Formats: sequence, C-alpha cells, structure tokens
Amino acid sequence: MGSGQTVAVFGAYGHTGRFVVAEVRERGFLPLLLGRDADKLKALAYGTGLDTRTASAGDPASLDRALAGAAAVINCAGPFATTAAPLIEAALRAGIPYLDVAAEIEANLDTFAHFADRARDAGAVIVPAMAFFGGFGDLLTTAAMGDWTTADEAHIAYGLSSWHPTAGTRTAGAVSRERRGAGRRILYTGGRLEHRDDAPPSLVWPFPAPLGPRPVIGEFTMADVVTVPSHLPIPEVRTYMTAVAARDIAAPDTPAPAAADERGRSDQTFLVDVLVRAGGAERRAVAYGQDIYAVTAPLVVEALDRVLTGRTRVTGVASAGEIFDAPDFLRALSPHITVDLPSSPAEER
Repeated sequence: MGSGQTVAVFGAYGHTGRFVVAEVRERGFLPLLLGRDADKLKALAYGTGLDTRTASAGDPASLDRALAGAAAVINCAGPFATTAAPLIEAALRAGIPYLDVAAEIEANLDTFAHFADRARDAGAVIVPAMAFFGGFGDLLTTAAMGDWTTADEAHIAYGLSSWHPTAGTRTAGAVSRERRGAGRRILYTGGRLEHRDDAPPSLVWPFPAPLGPRPVIGEFTMADVVTVPSHLPIPEVRTYMTAVAARDIAAPDTPAPAAADERGRSDQTFLVDVLVRAGGAERRAVAYGQDIYAVTAPLVVEALDRVLTGRTRVTGVASAGEIFDAPDFLRALSPHITVDLPSSPAEER
C-alpha cells in the first residue's frame, strides 16, 4: 500500500481521471486534484476532504504552484499534444516523477524525442502512455519475449466487445488526425514509422477462448508502435482492433461509456492477444478484463507505486516494459486483469 504521499492528478475530473483518483486513494496515497475548472474540482472533492488546485497547461506558474509538495504527478488530461510537455517541464522543475495515460501516438513520440536526454541527465523518471493503449501492450509484449533479446515481429490484437469513446478520446483522436494529415494512418514496419494513405486491411484474428476468431481491422495503429520499439529491437510491430469496436469509435453518434457496476465501469470487455515471432518460434501473452478506461487506473497507479518505491530498472523517459519487471507487474494487476503469460526459462527447467 502507498505511504500516504501526496500524488497530483492533473485532469482529475475527467472520465479516466476519476478512476485514477479513486485508485490512488485505494492504494494509500493522498490525491491532490488538479485541473483548469475550479467548479468541477470542487464538485469532485465534495465530501472527501481532498485538496484541489486550479492549474492550466498554458500557465507554467500555476503548474508550479499546483505541484508544490507532491511526490509525483499523473497527467490524465488530453489532448496530450497540449498538456504533456508543460506538465513534464513542471515535473522536472519540481524534481518529481511524471506519468501520463496518453494514447496519442504523436504526443508520445514528442515525449521521447524532446525529453529523453534531459530526463536521463537529471536522473528523472518520465513514463508516457502508462495506460491500456501503449503501456499495457508493451508490458505484454515484453513478457511474451521472455529471454529473447530480439524478435522478427510483434502482433498486438485488441479484442474489444465495443468501444464507447469518451469526449477526451474523441478530442485526442481529432488532434492526432490533424497532425498526421486527413486520411493518413501510421504503420511501424522495417524498424521505422511510415505514413500510409491506403485503407487498412480487414482480416480475421484467431483470438483464444472465450472470444475466438473475430474480424479485425489490421494495422489499426495504437501507441504500442511507440512504446514497444522504444526498447525492444522488433522491426515489425502491428496492432489490430476488432471490427465492431473500430466501427464504434468511427461513428460520430456512438455514446460515451455508461456505468454498469458499483465501481462505475462500463460493460465493455477486452481480450488482448500478443504474439511475438523469432525465426520459426512463437510466444504468446494474453490478458482479459473489463473497461479499458477503468483498467487504466490500476495500470498507472501500480506504475506510480513502483516508481516511488524504487522498483524501476532505468531512469529518463521509459516505457512500461523497459522500466518495470513486466511479468511481475502484470501479475500484480490481479484482480483487475487476468493474464496468461508464457513460462519463464527457469520454470520450464
């Protein structure tokens, strides 16, 4: 459990931010609620005794005041193309770790490109994309690799039962599409990112039980194409999305997620199937759970706990699979997520 340290949550009143605040409290930390809207912060804090501080990504002085006394900051406020860099700068000035839940490919690329040297030189910890898309896929891919030091290709297939996007998801998607150009998509192939103008392929992915084979959109590129290659020498990284979920996210009239249980989770379920290949060999890691937004909270707060307790492997800007012990991290997520990981070489002996 946490040590009662104060953890700043920027964008605390957003859909994912609320899950993160609840998880921070449950893990024994003290959330400090940050955001631009004072009224929304007060409403969220009502009856809890939690402190609130208004701050804006466009006002560095407000960020410095907001982070005073915090042990770390979790950024839940998109679009991250706008918020990530100012929050990272403020965290560096405050000398505290920074984590975010960005799924925006371009924003994550910016974080690695602009802050890698400075964070390493300062001995700082910056963990981008510590969320369902980006961090989770990276952890599963790293765990599937096991003792392999290289692989030929990695395939990360997302078996979502549906995808009711939040307002933040829609805004972030619009920002990404604007940055890469209308109608363009991204593919990681030949060891680098490529922009494509053609339509992505449709195929059937052989998900394991209980999902089974499902139509997917191939090359439905997510933040994993940034996080995985940031530390694993895999020249081909492909991500796939169930066709039904891809249709949901594309439709402008798909409603936002609705609470279906006492924890506020939606009834969305997911199965993530990761397959890595090296030569003629294959290894697989599979994970099951409920609600991709809600499950981001235990992901990022588990990362927070490990950073604050020194259970990290590197400093600087690092993705989840590089900075943490991936199999141990994934197993620690029970009961939020069920994982099926390959046996380690020691277990096989």
